[in-house]
Amino acid sequence: MYKTSLLIASITFLLLVSSSNGDARTQVIKLFCDEQIHEDDTYFVPNYVQAMEIVSTQMRTSHNATVEVGTGSNTNYVLFQCYDDLSSQDCVLCYAETRTVFPSCYPRNGARIFLDGCFMRLLNYSFYEEYTGSYDTIVCGNITRESIEFQNSTKQAVLNVVADALSNDMYFGRGEVVAARGNKSVYVMAKCWTTLSLGDCRKCLENASEVISKCLPWSEGRALNTGCFMRYSNTDFLNPLPLTSGSKSKGKTATIIISIISSVVVLAVALTIALYIRRRRYIQQRRRGSYDSEKLAKILTDSSLNFKYSTIEKATTNWDESNKLGQGGFGTVYKGVLSDGREIAVKRLYVNNKLRAADFYNEVNIISSVEHKNLVRLLGCSCSGPESILIYEYLPNMSLDLFIFDAIKGKKLNWEKRFQIIIGTAEGLVYLHENTKTRIIHRDIKASNILLDMRLRAKIADFGLARSFQDDKSHISTAIAGTLGYMAPEYLAYGQLTEKVDVYSFGILLLEIVTGMESNRSNALEYTDNLVSTAWELFQKGIVEQIFDPNLSMDVHPNTIFKKVAIKVVHVGLLCTQEAPSLRPTMSTVLRMLAKDDEHLPLPSNPPFADEKTMELNNITQKLLHDHEGESSYSVATVSHSEFYPR
Repeated sequence: MYKTSLLIASITFLLLVSSSNGDARTQVIKLFCDEQIHEDDTYFVPNYVQAMEIVSTQMRTSHNATVEVGTGSNTNYVLFQCYDDLSSQDCVLCYAETRTVFPSCYPRNGARIFLDGCFMRLLNYSFYEEYTGSYDTIVCGNITRESIEFQNSTKQAVLNVVADALSNDMYFGRGEVVAARGNKSVYVMAKCWTTLSLGDCRKCLENASEVISKCLPWSEGRALNTGCFMRYSNTDFLNPLPLTSGSKSKGKTATIIISIISSVVVLAVALTIALYIRRRRYIQQRRRGSYDSEKLAKILTDSSLNFKYSTIEKATTNWDESNKLGQGGFGTVYKGVLSDGREIAVKRLYVNNKLRAADFYNEVNIISSVEHKNLVRLLGCSCSGPESILIYEYLPNMSLDLFIFDAIKGKKLNWEKRFQIIIGTAEGLVYLHENTKTRIIHRDIKASNILLDMRLRAKIADFGLARSFQDDKSHISTAIAGTLGYMAPEYLAYGQLTEKVDVYSFGILLLEIVTGMESNRSNALEYTDNLVSTAWELFQKGIVEQIFDPNLSMDVHPNTIFKKVAIKVVHVGLLCTQEAPSLRPTMSTVLRMLAKDDEHLPLPSNPPFADEKTMELNNITQKLLHDHEGESSYSVATVSHSEFYPR
């Protein structure tokens, strides 16, 4: 019964997602981070997480959500809106993307993000009635210059859509107008946030109509206003509108079918969840033993890894600001000097882990169980003070991102040093994935988590999101956590975690090292592109060297080896970032491809989101069937329930 219910619930979820006829339009158009820093992580971060969960709940029955969590200056006011031609499933996918992008503004106390399918804004005051502001802007495409006829049709279509949006309660309008000559259509959409009054919506759309015309004669234009969104294009981006009440007989039939299916699915899911939770608790109890929080805290205190809180406090000069090395969503990192002269890096976690000692204990176990020349070494920990602490070896050259994304510091890393960093990082990941003792998925491979020693050799750092996995599990499902621009599509959409998630992140890292561009906030790329798709397009044309880091052109090479190897690195990066996880090579294969000159490299396939229909639903279903036959436990992870922790 357990296996049957599990299979029905899992496949039903996949069918619901795959049955969407539209496009989630998850392309990020613009992210604005407010200038003010929030006051207190202790309240702001938990409020943020809670607000996101409430939005997820509201989205089960609506395309719109408004949430208020917290008090005072740490309150989270959230507004989320899907555009009305998105299906419920596509709305969830669009929300998942906004929720992933938002934490990149941390520690700012607010942000707003425009996607082609949805919008979200967060601030520490109620902004719901605002329709204009200093961030209002337009984003114009420069793909094609259109004719006068097209421009006139666009202006007419915009007027039609504004009238349409103002005539319904959802403030949503869309339409198509065919140019007088050339038989070419223009497609337009407009949406006001439903928290506005009709008068304010009218003002917002009238302004959007005026400013978006400045994008002409270009074939794409978007108006991003505080209270509304407008887009025109010569490409049909509009989804079929959700079905309204058609014939009564069909409606009744559909209602009966949906009711029957819903009853079966609800029963199956309920049984699945109950049995899964019971089984999961049993497994976790066996893994962790019968220790309670106090016993685990005592184990940490008595172990050789333990440092006294007072010792670390003294080493960092009482957490002096001058010793701060960096700050993220989980904590702050300080430089310290022990009494014996050793320099250390101290990660001071925001949450007092005595409240979740078992998780902290397991995290320390994961990190302390691995040792490799390309992994940052854990020296110890402390959970005896007011906050929990991790102590690492100190690396004076800090992280890779400080070099490759800086026009001046980037000159210090010539091609030989960069290739050495690439190989070292690959070797570290091979060790994590294939270590016979504890196999580990890092989950947050990125340039800022690759530290450099005195000789600029790579060391993988920050195992706060790491998860161990077993040989007999094809994958595990988990809450989504990571960094925008580095997360694999199947992990973002389904919470499906395998070692191929690290492979994808490593592929992004390769492209960044060669190009010097950031994957998640590069100003050098048009809004319609990202680093992967740009590299893919130029690679297909045989001119990928056009996006090589200019600092690398300063290297003096007696022959073309540099160019040849750099192109190979991009080739491997594209293989690692293929949309289908089954097509991505393992890290040991990646290392062999990079290290051996005569290693055959297959041609890469489409990068993610080039064609949303190529997502591996069939492949995931096969894994579900395999798990069913092998009695492996599986958790259905939906993006609406996943948690994202800002880094």
